Amino acid sequence: MLQSMTGYGKSEVNTENLKISVEIKTLNSKSLDLFTRISTRYKSKELELRKIIGDKLQRGKIDFCLSIENLGSENNCKINKNVLKNYIAELEDLNIEGTALDFLTMAIRMPEVFVTQDSEINNEEWDTIVNCVNLSLEKVILFRKEEGKSLETVLKQYTFNILNYLNQIEKYEKERIDAVQLKFKKLLTELQIQVDEQRFHQEMIYYIEKLDINEEKNRLQQHCKYFIQVMEEKEQNGKKLGFIAQEMGREINTIGSKANHSEIQKLVVLMKEELEKIKEQTNNVL
Repeated sequence: MLQSMTGYGKSEVNTENLKISVEIKTLNSKSLDLFTRISTRYKSKELELRKIIGDKLQRGKIDFCLSIENLGSENNCKINKNVLKNYIAELEDLNIEGTALDFLTMAIRMPEVFVTQDSEINNEEWDTIVNCVNLSLEKVILFRKEEGKSLETVLKQYTFNILNYLNQIEKYEKERIDAVQLKFKKLLTELQIQVDEQRFHQEMIYYIEKLDINEEKNRLQQHCKYFIQVMEEKEQNGKKLGFIAQEMGREINTIGSKANHSEIQKLVVLMKEELEKIKEQTNNVL
């Protein structure tokens, strides 16, 4: 079953003193690319949070936000007076118009003016935060699975389209070989070269064998079937699907280079178009 790397999950938990909010957004990426925004109070726990997130989500560009709102009556927020004074002095040095109140209003919006004197994190508080994180992760995974269902439907259709175009090649095979023989006979006639008929047929057999595309057709068919099989496995196989798509591309290119027939070339182009759609979509598969 496929999972998309696109996901979203948000959860909130209220305790007696805190409102905990966790929001997670994920997009596709070749590896785990995790960006965190964590309240200063919990910065010491960042590595632990990263491990929890990485173990669950595995890959993707992940934006993680943990915010805490203090609901208790105790106010641990203090003004850093030295920082505030420095900001006001810098604003006054700019010679911009404004009253002392204007400068104060601008200065208090600057970073690090307010500092929080945090108490130690107790086990109960941390367990509540981890539970909130896990709730958001579960929502992300559920989102990814729903997106994965849509991806699987689309990818199967693209693969079936390739198989359909591949099967259409068969009706042009005899015509293709006859056209190659006719082309050589015409060339020999134009050059006024006399050749032994038996020798000509031997050479044609050798040349036609080199243009044979049955092996490529069989391999492409097997790659397509394997691609569908891998999509239906329980493991997350986004990278494997990408490798199989590369092999499909090699066979399609070889068929195109050996084709020597305009209608087959058109079918090759159509198969390449479907394969490009597959590659684009597999970039978002976990």
